[in-house]
Amino acid sequence: MGQRKKFDKAYKEQVVLRILAGESTVTDAAKELDVHYTTVRDWVKFYKRDGDSAYPGSGHLKAEDDEIRKLRKQLADLKEENDILKKAAAYFAKNQK
Repeated sequence: MGQRKKFDKAYKEQVVLRILAGESTVTDAAKELDVHYTTVRDWVKFYKRDGDSAYPGSGHLKAEDDEIRKLRKQLADLKEENDILKKAAAYFAKNQK
Protein backbone atom coordinates (compact mmCIF):
# COMPACT_ATOMS: atom_id res chain seq x y z
CA MET A 1 0.00 0.00 0.00
CA GLY A 2 1.35 3.46 -0.88
CA GLN A 3 2.40 6.06 1.62
CA ARG A 4 -0.04 8.84 2.29
CA LYS A 5 1.03 12.19 0.84
CA LYS A 6 1.25 15.17 3.15
CA PHE A 7 0.96 18.77 2.02
CA ASP A 8 1.69 21.80 4.16
CA LYS A 9 -0.75 24.64 4.76
CA ALA A 10 0.89 27.03 2.29
CA TYR A 11 0.79 24.46 -0.51
CA LYS A 12 -2.88 23.65 0.11
CA GLU A 13 -3.75 27.36 0.10
CA GLN A 14 -1.83 27.85 -3.14
CA VAL A 15 -3.78 25.03 -4.82
CA VAL A 16 -7.11 26.31 -3.47
CA LEU A 17 -6.45 29.88 -4.54
CA ARG A 18 -5.63 28.68 -8.08
CA ILE A 19 -8.95 26.83 -8.15
CA LEU A 20 -10.92 29.77 -6.77
CA ALA A 21 -9.27 32.10 -9.29
CA GLY A 22 -10.42 29.80 -12.10
CA GLU A 23 -6.88 28.86 -13.14
CA SER A 24 -7.55 25.18 -12.45
CA THR A 25 -10.37 22.81 -11.57
CA VAL A 26 -10.59 20.46 -8.62
CA THR A 27 -10.24 17.47 -10.92
CA ASP A 28 -7.21 18.88 -12.75
CA ALA A 29 -5.48 19.81 -9.49
CA ALA A 30 -6.16 16.35 -8.06
CA LYS A 31 -4.67 14.67 -11.13
CA GLU A 32 -1.64 16.97 -11.00
CA LEU A 33 -1.05 16.12 -7.33
CA ASP A 34 -1.93 12.44 -7.80
CA VAL A 35 -4.56 12.49 -5.05
CA HIS A 36 -8.28 11.72 -5.08
CA TYR A 37 -10.42 14.65 -6.18
CA THR A 38 -12.35 14.59 -2.87
CA THR A 39 -9.14 15.52 -1.07
CA VAL A 40 -8.78 18.71 -3.10
CA ARG A 41 -12.52 19.35 -2.94
CA ASP A 42 -12.33 19.20 0.87
CA TRP A 43 -9.40 21.64 0.87
CA VAL A 44 -11.56 24.11 -1.05
CA LYS A 45 -14.52 23.52 1.27
CA PHE A 46 -12.41 24.04 4.41
CA TYR A 47 -10.80 27.16 2.97
CA LYS A 48 -14.17 28.67 2.06
CA ARG A 49 -15.52 27.89 5.53
CA ASP A 50 -12.49 28.78 7.69
CA GLY A 51 -10.34 31.07 5.55
CA ASP A 52 -6.83 31.61 6.90
CA SER A 53 -7.46 29.36 9.91
CA ALA A 54 -8.09 26.33 7.68
CA TYR A 55 -5.53 23.51 7.76
CA PRO A 56 -4.18 24.05 11.30
CA GLY A 57 -1.84 21.08 10.99
CA SER A 58 -1.58 17.67 12.55
CA GLY A 59 -2.32 17.74 16.26
CA HIS A 60 -3.23 21.43 16.26
CA LEU A 61 -6.67 22.86 16.80
CA LYS A 62 -8.25 25.93 15.32
CA ALA A 63 -8.50 28.75 17.86
CA GLU A 64 -12.27 28.25 18.29
CA ASP A 65 -11.92 24.50 18.81
CA ASP A 66 -9.12 25.01 21.33
CA GLU A 67 -11.26 27.47 23.27
CA ILE A 68 -14.20 25.04 23.29
CA ARG A 69 -11.91 22.25 24.54
CA LYS A 70 -10.62 24.46 27.37
CA LEU A 71 -14.13 25.56 28.36
CA ARG A 72 -15.39 21.95 28.41
CA LYS A 73 -12.51 20.94 30.67
CA GLN A 74 -13.19 23.90 32.95
CA LEU A 75 -16.89 22.99 33.09
CA ALA A 76 -16.09 19.38 34.02
CA ASP A 77 -13.70 20.56 36.75
CA LEU A 78 -16.32 22.92 38.18
CA LYS A 79 -18.98 20.19 38.18
CA GLU A 80 -16.62 17.90 40.07
CA GLU A 81 -15.84 20.62 42.62
CA ASN A 82 -19.55 21.33 43.02
CA ASP A 83 -20.27 17.65 43.71
CA ILE A 84 -17.53 17.56 46.35
CA LEU A 85 -18.94 20.66 48.05
CA LYS A 86 -22.46 19.19 48.08
CA LYS A 87 -21.18 15.99 49.72
CA ALA A 88 -19.20 17.98 52.28
CA ALA A 89 -22.22 20.17 53.10
CA ALA A 90 -24.42 17.09 53.54
CA TYR A 91 -21.79 15.44 55.76
CA PHE A 92 -21.47 18.47 58.08
CA ALA A 93 -25.24 19.04 58.17
CA LYS A 94 -25.75 15.41 59.26
CA ASN A 95 -23.14 15.67 62.02
CA GLN A 96 -24.69 18.84 63.54
CA LYS A 97 -27.89 17.06 64.58
